[in-house]
Amino acid sequence: MVVEDEPLLARLLGRILSGAGYTVTVAGTAVDALAAIRTVDPDLIILDLILPDGRGEDVLTEVMQFRPSSRVLVLSSMTQVATKVGVLNGGAVDFLAKPFANAELLARINTRIRTPPSSQASPAKVTRYLRSAGVSIDLQQRELVVDGLRVPLTQREFLLLVYLLERAPEPCTRAELLERVWGTKFATGTNVVDVCVRRLRWKLSNDKIETVRNVGYRITA
Repeated sequence: MVVEDEPLLARLLGRILSGAGYTVTVAGTAVDALAAIRTVDPDLIILDLILPDGRGEDVLTEVMQFRPSSRVLVLSSMTQVATKVGVLNGGAVDFLAKPFANAELLARINTRIRTPPSSQASPAKVTRYLRSAGVSIDLQQRELVVDGLRVPLTQREFLLLVYLLERAPEPCTRAELLERVWGTKFATGTNVVDVCVRRLRWKLSNDKIETVRNVGYRITA
């Protein structure tokens, strides 16, 4: 089962998999994917995370609830550590970043299909903590750890802080943060990035997030 809303990529995946001898069903929305998965019971699901009617993470959660033995390979351009950890902890058996090499995709699919679901690697083995620039984040609990104290983060605060840490010490533009953290490619005069940064600065209790004039923000060492 291929869950991908970009028609060209969906057709490409279909050709790659059909050429390798697989029977392929394609769904372009979360609703269609869930309906098809309940009917088809695929050997493996290739899941994009950005869908026109919802989040791939929510599709993964629902699939794991009604069929926990499902093998889900996430194929996404959202390559932040937090995203990878989230989907692996959520039940996915693998993660492959876009753009991808056809040979690698087929190798991962073949390996996962040959492996019985009961012996798949446990997502609990995924690294739990991200430590960088003097900041520690619990990736499972989505909490900030400051001087041994745990500070809860909202989903957006968590994603923003992890992305800034991954890019450190490079600065990130507001447009980049809107696309990568909020999932929108268009800056419409919103100040959501600045508001979220202010909340994070307060929770960090330090000057770790630096404003780069006429650019955006970055994490300092």
